[in-house]
Order: sequence, then C-alpha cells, then structure tokens
Amino acid sequence: MTVKAIVTYPAEILEQVCEPVKIFDKKLAKLLTDMYETMIEFDGVGLAAPQIGVNKQIAIVDIDDESGTIELINPEILETSGEQNGIEGCLSFPGLYGEVLRPYYVKIKAYDRKGKPFVMEAEDYLARAIQHEIDHLHGVLFTSKVSKYLDEEELEEVEQND
Repeated sequence: MTVKAIVTYPAEILEQVCEPVKIFDKKLAKLLTDMYETMIEFDGVGLAAPQIGVNKQIAIVDIDDESGTIELINPEILETSGEQNGIEGCLSFPGLYGEVLRPYYVKIKAYDRKGKPFVMEAEDYLARAIQHEIDHLHGVLFTSKVSKYLDEEELEEVEQND
C-alpha cells in the first residue's frame, strides 16, 4: 500500500479523457488499494486515477456512510434526475470550494476490481460524489460547473450550519 502524490491543476492529465480499463489483474487491485490509501491520507471522499497521474477510467468514492467504499471501473451514467445545489472541493484544487448544481439521483453501470459489471443507484451527497469522480474520467473539472466560489469565511459558516 502506497500513498501517491496528488496531481494538482493545471496538470494536463486532469483535462484528458481517460482510457478504459481492459485488464483486471493484481496490478489493478494494487492501484485501487493505493488510491484508497491516498484518498484517506488526504481526507477526500473520492479519488479518480488521473488525480494520481494514471490515465485510466478508475475512481473510488467513500463518503463515510453505510455504502462503504465504492470502486468504479469504466463507469457510465445511465440515468439522472432531480437537482441539488451543494458545495464541492477537489483534492486537485487545494483550498478551492464552490457551489455546483448536479442531479440529485444517478444510476450508473461500472465494473468491480474483478471485471464483474454492476449497476447502482445513488442520491444526494453520494450521487454528487460519484458524478464528480466520473467527470474526472472525462477530463471535466468541477471548476467548469461552479456557479459561485466560496471564501474560507463562507465555507466555515456553511460547515457550522451542517
């Protein structure tokens, strides 16, 4: 298990469309484990492979609830509905936060580390985190969706009201 360095903007890899994973092997399993360790070390709720310099369609999400750690390989959004406005940050943009409008509900198809396909549904904060990470795999950064940036004072106010 290795904690990787986080790639920060304006690194080119963050704005590239990632390659699909074709080989599901021990190397992939180790990468997923390293991504999890890295996400935890940097106090994130999700991490996409390009954020550690790997141009592959791999992301993990763990929002600290009963859903546990979700590994998404070659994920596709099948359906979305509703909307939610919420604050997002990103490990690749340290100290930057903004309001982002996203669908409230998402249904996705992805593969697990063994190459087995699965479909899952998510709502609210989990749906937001999943969509944020899938965006990374398509070279889409949350900053392109921000309606309003928050300074530290505004961010503290929001956190106190949660």
